Amino acid sequence: MEPIIQVNHLGKSFGDLKVLKDIDFTINKGQVVTIIGSSGSGKSTLLRCINLLEVPDSGEITFHGKNILGGQMDASTYRSKVGMVFQNFNLFANKSVIENCMIGQVKVLKKSKDEARAEAMKQLKAVGMEQFAEASSTTLSGGQKQRVAIARALCMKPEVILFDEPTSALDPEMVGGVLDVMKQLASEGLTMAVVTHEMQFAKDVSDVVCFMDKGIILEQGSSEEIFDHPKEERTKQFLSRFNNQ
Repeated sequence: MEPIIQVNHLGKSFGDLKVLKDIDFTINKGQVVTIIGSSGSGKSTLLRCINLLEVPDSGEITFHGKNILGGQMDASTYRSKVGMVFQNFNLFANKSVIENCMIGQVKVLKKSKDEARAEAMKQLKAVGMEQFAEASSTTLSGGQKQRVAIARALCMKPEVILFDEPTSALDPEMVGGVLDVMKQLASEGLTMAVVTHEMQFAKDVSDVVCFMDKGIILEQGSSEEIFDHPKEERTKQFLSRFNNQ
């Protein structure tokens, strides 16, 4: 296994609230790692720390062995290699779909507009959104916006994409389309870390499942280990509703 991102002894507090407590976490090349757990268990904060949207209070995060908290790597270079797809899409409202997919390539990767446009069309096609390329991002449904957000992340050719509850802001009928795109990416070998409440998706695509509870990773293992043979009582409680469906 080739670790791309390693998190060691990570801690994060907001005021007096300890949100992450001594987290160890690894994303290996080609793996789909899903993070499950109750709301407030620290899942999204962990992803936001990995992408430096939040600055951890303690511990280290390494990318190919370089400590990104120790100034060994420029934050924007790192972020171009570790993409993020947000719950609320974070598209630029004043730009068209294709402009949303081009801007990072031009500004960060220093591509020409023609190169950026060609890559944007390729990735929009991959997520089934090429016919909306010239549309304003504000005219799209939630599911369409999320597929554009995934295309935008793919345009940067990242080594890893972090997904922070990518379907939780969507109407139920939109969820399947976004999950299908993510399943396709997983089958193509994209390295992904996904915070999700979609248990069937987590069970189907995960190489590793991490169950978080009260700021710690209480249990982690293969999809089969966590879903079919959870060891911790708290994990069993959390999964009981899903497993009894």
